[in-house]
Amino acid sequence: MAAAMHSPIAVPVDHPAFAGHFPQFPVLPGAVLLDEVLQIIERERRIDLAQWRITSAKFLGAVRPGDVLDLEHIAPHSGLIRFTVRALERTVASGSLAGAAPPGDAV
Repeated sequence: MAAAMHSPIAVPVDHPAFAGHFPQFPVLPGAVLLDEVLQIIERERRIDLAQWRITSAKFLGAVRPGDVLDLEHIAPHSGLIRFTVRALERTVASGSLAGAAPPGDAV
């Protein structure tokens, strides 16, 4: 099985999404978090995700300003990437990607 990769997700405390997404209880929208996840996976695995699809995405907890996030992503076999986002020990999101190209190959 392939080794898991860990990457920090840096979300500035003053990210514009916090201001408009529940002003009294600011949380990072899931779409913003997912976009960050995809950009990091694409960059660190050196792949083009244009031909990949999100096969699952679950948002399990709120991401608040100042949360320290860690992305774990693993490619257990060709054509699949699984990811988990944690804020300390709390899982806030998880999901998987599927594509035609093997995850380890540069496109």
